[in-house]
Amino acid sequence: MSDWINTLPDAAQAYIKGQRLDEVECIISDLPGIARGKAVPSSKFARQTQFYLPNSIYFQTITGGWGEAAGPEGFVEPDMILKPDMETATAAPWTGDWTLQVIHDAYDQAGAPVPFAPRNVLKRVCEAYAKHGLIPVVAPEMEFFLVARNIDPLQPIEPMMGRSGRPAAARQAYSMSAVDEFGPVIDDIYDFAEAQGFEIDGITQEGGAGQLEINLRHGDPVKLADEVFYFKRLIREAALKHNCYATFMAKPIADEPGSAMHIHHSVLDANGQNIFSNADGSETDAFLHFIAGLQNHMPSAIAVMAPYVNSYRRYVKDHAAPINLDWGRDNRTTGIRVPISDPVSRRVENRLAGMDCNPYLGIAASLACGLLGVFNKETPKAEFKGDAYDGEARIPYDLRSAMDLFDEAGALQEILGPDFGRVYSIVKRAEYEEFLQVISPWEREHLLINV
Repeated sequence: MSDWINTLPDAAQAYIKGQRLDEVECIISDLPGIARGKAVPSSKFARQTQFYLPNSIYFQTITGGWGEAAGPEGFVEPDMILKPDMETATAAPWTGDWTLQVIHDAYDQAGAPVPFAPRNVLKRVCEAYAKHGLIPVVAPEMEFFLVARNIDPLQPIEPMMGRSGRPAAARQAYSMSAVDEFGPVIDDIYDFAEAQGFEIDGITQEGGAGQLEINLRHGDPVKLADEVFYFKRLIREAALKHNCYATFMAKPIADEPGSAMHIHHSVLDANGQNIFSNADGSETDAFLHFIAGLQNHMPSAIAVMAPYVNSYRRYVKDHAAPINLDWGRDNRTTGIRVPISDPVSRRVENRLAGMDCNPYLGIAASLACGLLGVFNKETPKAEFKGDAYDGEARIPYDLRSAMDLFDEAGALQEILGPDFGRVYSIVKRAEYEEFLQVISPWEREHLLINV
């Protein structure tokens, strides 16, 4: 047992130093990004090299229903083999005892990676880069709302009460006083992140009432997706300690901005040089090809980056979310932004992905679009100058239209994995059918006696 403990990452070792480790949570991400798995006593975890879960967890909809995605063998729910990635071992500091979490990778019984497991999808995309001698680098930004407890789905979501005793106010972007309103929650977010060994690059107040943004440092896509997966849980737990909810819905409050997961991308060659910059610091052809890939293939990938009917409520003109696929330098009205940077740090920011997306899948889809542009040496449209909200809208505005484009995107699905594409489409269409069975308050108010 002691030998196993000594192999843990430094932060995990520091967390349990001098303590008796009680439990290990063996977890994986399902399609929505929910942590699923088993909690086992630490003594049992020390003896096991794998555990099992049925592959049907990847066929489950967000409501708990099922998509008929099992394939020709039928819905027999065979076990997957789940193996721990010990580099992901980290604390679960909100628990009442000393607990660690470990992310696992999913394999079928023949030892092949399960193609529709989200972490495996992202690994597949990274391997596609590696085959061409390229190393993708990402930096996600996470937006979310802190809201009052809401146990009645029929009631609108309200901002949380700040320490001043007043509800959080909107239109206070970058206000330090607004951040201070949520000080106790933010303190716990920092404490939990430190215990888990995560480095936060900064926390800011966004434009919505109770809306915050956390930036993470750039790095390996799988590692950063792991961190976002972990962060969603730790932020929720920090909020619950203070009688509020953290929500990652794309559009939780009407008339407020939505929440995005902006993804910054750069690509290195085998020597660690940024392929977006020439030796003299100028922009390379590959830089423009990557932008073109996002422009040309992102409409087909929107179904992955905006995975729910609510996701499309975020794409509203002049509400701090892009409605286009234009690109521009230091222009936050474009869907594709080139931030100010030196040549070594030259990068491309995808502003389309919602915070409700699975981080593994959102990053994988974005990287796949850029890679297709580099593969095919695609040429972007001219840089957009000015307010891009006045430009052409080129993204689907509902889940069904987005799914139609996704299903037709053979090149994109080949990078992500054809079997992933099949399962994802079936599950998302099942969710959409479930949504169509719900009658909304708007329909009752305006249609009940008027039509």
